[in-house]
Amino acid sequence: MDELLASTSAPPHIVRGACPHDCPDTCALLTTVQDGIAIRVQGNPGHVPTAGVLCNKVAHYAERTHHQHRVLQPLKRVGPKGAGRFEPVSWDAALADIASRLSAIAARDPQAILPYSYCGTMGLVQGESIAARFFHKVGASLLDRTICASAGAEALTQTLGGKVGMKVEFFAESKLILIWGSNSIASNLHFWRLAQEAKRNGAKLVCIDPRRSETAEKCHEHVQLLPGTDAALALALMHELVVNDWLDHDYIAQHTLGWEALRERALRWPPERAAAVCGIPAQQVRDLAHAYGTTRPAAIRLNYGMQRVRGGGNAVRAVACLPALTGAWRHRAGGLLLSSSGFFPADKATLQRPDLLAGRKARTINMVTIGDDLLRPASPGFGPAIEAVVVYNSNPVAVAPESGQVVRGFARDDLFTVVLEHFRTDTADYADYVLPATTQLEHWDIHASYGHTDVLLNRPAIAPLGESRTNTQVFRELAARMGFTEPCFGDSDEALCRQAFGSHVDYDLLLRQGFASLDIPDAPYANGGFPSPSGRCEFFSERLARQGMDGLPDHLPNYEPAGSSTRYPLAMISPPARNFLNSTFVNVESLRDIEGEPLLELHADDAAARGIRDAQAVRVFNDRGEYFCKARVSSRARPGVVHGLGIWWRKLGLAGTNVNELTSQRLTDLGRAPTFYDCLVEVRPA
Repeated sequence: MDELLASTSAPPHIVRGACPHDCPDTCALLTTVQDGIAIRVQGNPGHVPTAGVLCNKVAHYAERTHHQHRVLQPLKRVGPKGAGRFEPVSWDAALADIASRLSAIAARDPQAILPYSYCGTMGLVQGESIAARFFHKVGASLLDRTICASAGAEALTQTLGGKVGMKVEFFAESKLILIWGSNSIASNLHFWRLAQEAKRNGAKLVCIDPRRSETAEKCHEHVQLLPGTDAALALALMHELVVNDWLDHDYIAQHTLGWEALRERALRWPPERAAAVCGIPAQQVRDLAHAYGTTRPAAIRLNYGMQRVRGGGNAVRAVACLPALTGAWRHRAGGLLLSSSGFFPADKATLQRPDLLAGRKARTINMVTIGDDLLRPASPGFGPAIEAVVVYNSNPVAVAPESGQVVRGFARDDLFTVVLEHFRTDTADYADYVLPATTQLEHWDIHASYGHTDVLLNRPAIAPLGESRTNTQVFRELAARMGFTEPCFGDSDEALCRQAFGSHVDYDLLLRQGFASLDIPDAPYANGGFPSPSGRCEFFSERLARQGMDGLPDHLPNYEPAGSSTRYPLAMISPPARNFLNSTFVNVESLRDIEGEPLLELHADDAAARGIRDAQAVRVFNDRGEYFCKARVSSRARPGVVHGLGIWWRKLGLAGTNVNELTSQRLTDLGRAPTFYDCLVEVRPA
């Protein structure tokens, strides 16, 4: 029988694609398909940034796509919200009811409808193309998509002029690399490969992070500062650059703006002051400044962990000033990289069609404050109460801060909720309808990156499983049922892929090899030419000053600084678990088995003071809520700081909550972003 099956099976074939997930690496994929089944997903060795290597998460993507618990038909709620009780329903019945209910709400006030989406896929087509056109035509509330990166993005924009930086491949040639706020081994694997190459060639690696992460363990030095103190450290480094004259005066004069004012501020931050704020030795600050000021070329790899505190935008601004002070930008292996996404000439206006608003001024709801906003009554200042939420590419009940409040909002009986999903997530449990969505292996898409400078095309490798449909098709059909006749709703996914970059990218090359590189100089700012209004690195931002803000970067203490409360004496950060990506992959059993259980890492001194043993169940709590997990007494934590590794689905946790039960809805100084890592707690045995 096996021989007969083997003889009748079609030979396997390979399809080129792209990783859809919220990660700077944006890998090129090769999917092996046999008899309509994706049997293997691997990295494309022909794509230089991927180099044939995938993280352990995406290496399991075929398992995720063919998962036994995939939602493969539309579901309608039949039990109370949150109970997760549904019955199958036809697409016609589901779409007819959804269109009817959205039309009725829109007739009263379309701003009572809210889309909620983020980077469950980073694709420009299955993200915000037909979906954005649909909500613009409806006149729905706009969503401020700030939950991950907008504080750092705004900081780069105010300093460099955009989300730009050095080309990632040249980190391999650097002689000093500061890995700042990043566990690269877990969240930026392909950069780590380049850092290791630099290390083999004699480079020094320094990790700056409150947690002794896997990356910190493998660097030459770890600067284990307190959460939210990065700007203080950066200002002290500036102080030492000034007093020791480790400056490139010509670069400063020719290519920066606001130096005298920044110099005066930096001189107020001697190493002793910063050391007291950061909780590190003053000599470590001096030594780091000496290394950065005297090593050429020196490079900084930032990531988004450091900007998830009250002063996160200022912190990124302060760090982003450093390469211009030393002239590091002159070298292709010098400078800084947080995000490269500003290099990509995506035509978002063509994809998203904001003109369909037709002059209407829709309000904007910040996705970070969804918990409060779902419970907010109508008022002149707020506008109409939110009556309907359409969720796609996101899982807000698990990932949004202060999740107890988020749950209360989604549990409203009078809130109409539609969720496009692969699985019955925490958010899907509160839906009126769950609509089965395609995965990356089942649809067309096109991708930019925020960690390299290649455009990637994703071809569908297999047919959509069950009754799943692309996001674009769902919104096309809703548009038709609501009477929207604009031709743009008929654009196919392949046409949208072509529209995304227009003539800026060779689409035929994308079709042939799956990726195409942007034409960017090796050292883009060797001679200045920053994309800022002045063309310079702006130490002083006139744009911020006009908004009544400080034009210079400064240290802003956390809302909840470490050591400031006797009731909640422990600062908590919630970095991602290594085998999850936000809340994605939590339900993939092979990856969850590796992670084990939800964990809180804490230092032995803090554990002993509370009578907590390793592997004991603990209650982590503050005024916002409580979270039960297992303690891991670990040298990864410094005294006074604990790490709640996330983001577990609530229903897969120990007591139906996750770490976001404890985080707040407060916003950052710049970019209206969340303050996940600005959080005080207490821990007790459960």
